[in-house]
Amino acid sequence: MSEKVIVGGVGMIPFSKPGASPSYTEMGADAARRALADAGIGYELVQQAYAGYVYGDSTCGQTALYEVGLTGIPIVNVNNNCSTGSTALYLARQAVALGEVDCALALGFEQMQAGALKSHWDDRPRTRARFQPIMLDLTSDVPDLPQALRTFGGAGREHMRKYGTKMETFAAIRAKASRHAANNPLAIFRNVVSTEDVMNDKVMWPGVMTRLMACPPTCGAAAAIVVSERFARKHGLRADVQILAQAMTTDPVESFDPPSLISYAGFHMAQAAARKVYEKSGVDPKDIRVCELHDCFAQNELLSYEALGLCPEGGGEKFVMDGDNTYGGQVVTNPSGGLLSKGHPLGATGLAQCFELTSQLRGTAGKRQVEGVQLALQHNLGLGGACVVTLYGRS
Repeated sequence: MSEKVIVGGVGMIPFSKPGASPSYTEMGADAARRALADAGIGYELVQQAYAGYVYGDSTCGQTALYEVGLTGIPIVNVNNNCSTGSTALYLARQAVALGEVDCALALGFEQMQAGALKSHWDDRPRTRARFQPIMLDLTSDVPDLPQALRTFGGAGREHMRKYGTKMETFAAIRAKASRHAANNPLAIFRNVVSTEDVMNDKVMWPGVMTRLMACPPTCGAAAAIVVSERFARKHGLRADVQILAQAMTTDPVESFDPPSLISYAGFHMAQAAARKVYEKSGVDPKDIRVCELHDCFAQNELLSYEALGLCPEGGGEKFVMDGDNTYGGQVVTNPSGGLLSKGHPLGATGLAQCFELTSQLRGTAGKRQVEGVQLALQHNLGLGGACVVTLYGRS
């Protein structure tokens, strides 16, 4: 038997630039306290916690949560690259769904450094080292670019070559993100930019990408309290948002064979996770009206529309040009501003998405509110790899 899992409380702090944030201990503890306050319970009622971060030493989760309380509960540290926050949520949801606990905390935080992502371990094999030659070979014309940019920019270029997608379409996605973020007080970048502004920004890859098409390194934290239905009744928690279905996938063979940067960048992981969620819930993607998806690069947002079934494969550009990715269209994507404008503190991103979608379903998103929301979809991707897709609904 599977218990109904309620999102009882969410918390998030304003995201900030590297060097301008508090320490991860302060950020993590703050987000956890906000989620507890939103739920209206004390930390002593939490039975398990899952703490996600990418850049940190072992047991940073304990270090942050010990600032909230010393209750002796299990605290599990999670690192799944950029999908870390949603992986923590996946584990917390699973513990409640299976009846192991009635109340679990999922926490994500990141204290990042400025500049492109890099490994801090140079004396051992890199993640995905076995498959890295695929990316290196398919982007051999730009050997000096950072690998994340080569991966997602290369996937965008492949889409351009395959379907005729224009660079201006990716710029329009970034401009849309800025318009959404302008209404989000927790976003790091709230200035509105136009498609032309994005196109005229510093060129990172001629004909493929400008700087504004890439998300910035960010510091921040977010958290969620997930509970069983009986726990919510017993303690008087609001129970209007529940997790209807959730799936986590890793790389299938198709990620690497045949060689394709669209595949390498996680398309098949996302597609498989989405299909599992739709099958479990009986929901059709056409029923989705709001979605927080993993726009680490504007190129990946377009690819994710197709992977999640929001539009046909090859139909991403039309989806954007028809305005189906924003207010008044088919589905409002990243009303928070997404990773591109809200920011991307790796360990916190999945839980920041949960915060936004919970707010949307409660009807408390203010100027960002999507009218009449009954279902909300979340997509969080980490190369290496893991992808988590979550469907929320109003109870």
